Amino acid sequence: MSRFGAGPAVRPSDRLRRRLGLERNDLRRRVDRFQRLIALVLLLVLLAAAPPLAAWAAGWSYRQGSRAERAERADRHQVVATVQSTGGIGSVGDRYVHETVRAQWPGPGGKVKSGSLPSWQDAKDGARRQIWIDREGEPTVRPRAHNRTLTDAAYAGFAGVLVAGLPLLLAYGVLRRRCDRYRDALWEADWARMDADAGRNRPS
Repeated sequence: MSRFGAGPAVRPSDRLRRRLGLERNDLRRRVDRFQRLIALVLLLVLLAAAPPLAAWAAGWSYRQGSRAERAERADRHQVVATVQSTGGIGSVGDRYVHETVRAQWPGPGGKVKSGSLPSWQDAKDGARRQIWIDREGEPTVRPRAHNRTLTDAAYAGFAGVLVAGLPLLLAYGVLRRRCDRYRDALWEADWARMDADAGRNRPS
């Protein structure tokens, strides 16, 4: 009995075959079943290839990021810079212009280093601020954050899915286009045959 008490019950396997277009149906042509079958095969290939590739890409990115984190933490450290004068102008490229301050800070071996630093709000002579320096004592940016490593790994995993999926999607697009052309040709042939049969059966 079916759910409403009429007709035979539909098995889950039959329902799945109908959704995939693999059941016997006089209205469905062989080309339709062929297209659905190839689509199913491509989907299985994607499900088999995408997770390992995404895991490999994410793992590789994470290892590279972690290595960069350790290297930058070992190479950089914070010191306190003291402002000597303000009012300088610096530029990055041809467009971005910013104010700078002249400051000094302790370098390697206790040697005092000096140079220009980007200014900050309310910077004035004698102001002190922590900055990051490298092994040579030159100002640099803070070491790579672990959050960036995690984000890069996530992006790499997503890129792995795209690398696995885009060729399969392209292959299915080519298959779909050819199947559509074949279906159109079959429909044209059927319509021509129907017109010919109607002409023969029309009373004279």
